[in-house]
Amino acid sequence: MFLHIGLPKTGTTYLQQVVWGNRDRLRAAGLVLPGFGHREHLWAALDLQERPRLARRHPDAPGAWQRLVDEGAGQSADVLITHEFLCGASAAQASRAVASFPGAEVHLVVTARDAASVVSAGWQESVKNGGTVDLDSVLAGKAAGGPEFSMRTWDLAAVLERWTRDLPAERVHLLVMPGAGEPRDLHWRHFAEVLGVDPDDFEAPAEAVNPALGIVQIETLRLVNKHLPPYSAQERGVWIRGYLAEDLLARQPSERGGLPEAYRDRFDAMDRAAARLVAERGFHVLGDLAALTGRRVAGAGRLPGTVTPEELLESAGRLVADIVADVRASTHDVVPRSRGSL
Repeated sequence: MFLHIGLPKTGTTYLQQVVWGNRDRLRAAGLVLPGFGHREHLWAALDLQERPRLARRHPDAPGAWQRLVDEGAGQSADVLITHEFLCGASAAQASRAVASFPGAEVHLVVTARDAASVVSAGWQESVKNGGTVDLDSVLAGKAAGGPEFSMRTWDLAAVLERWTRDLPAERVHLLVMPGAGEPRDLHWRHFAEVLGVDPDDFEAPAEAVNPALGIVQIETLRLVNKHLPPYSAQERGVWIRGYLAEDLLARQPSERGGLPEAYRDRFDAMDRAAARLVAERGFHVLGDLAALTGRRVAGAGRLPGTVTPEELLESAGRLVADIVADVRASTHDVVPRSRGSL
């Protein structure tokens, strides 16, 4: 039994694209993903955490955790449950998750990268999902969205402390996200090694998934989000994340964002605490543990506060022009512009 709990922004979308895209072949190789698809694993992560108003996402969302457990219990093969929101569980909820599989050998899979990169990418992801909280407020402790967009899920040491109380060290697997210059499929190869499958038997994406936006585009989207009416979770995924962010804004010329140097010591401390915990507990590590403390986003790109009104106006103008073109195309007067699917 494998529980892949994240962290968010550590290549989870890439790994999930591989396993869901090869679901039938994995089953034939002896690994089962229970449920109807990725969304049910998302529901299960939130259901485990007893999130209020879960039924607003979908009437079938409540009870999703137990459905996956029941389906997994009936398998003779290995079982994988995977969603990065699982890492937001409390210690009690994590213990309940592990205890949901009595008699099974439960393995915990945690994907990781340095704290500065996780926080920077996590904040961007919150904006792509409709968030309006600025970066300084997030770094001051304010959640950028739900608990999945907060320091609670971005602090590797804290997540490991909550999730590993009931597991022997050899069943806790830390997969350090590969860096620049390392093979593109190395993350999948490490994941496959833990799952006990041959990575060469399965197709992995050739291109990056869930692309980052430039800092100007993120600030533009954050301002747009302030004027949008309430959207359901599914609508946010389709229209804000899918259409505005990963279609229209992702096409604009961009410049990478960074984090204030003033927070360097804080992120250094988080990385050292995580590396020390992993070493002291003797968890199984794939990848370079030293990379947790060796890579930095802080200072590597522009800060949100340096984005000028002129840059925001240019980005917003491009955005409006593209939206008008799409509305015009929807009348069938012109050929729609070429873009990826929503």
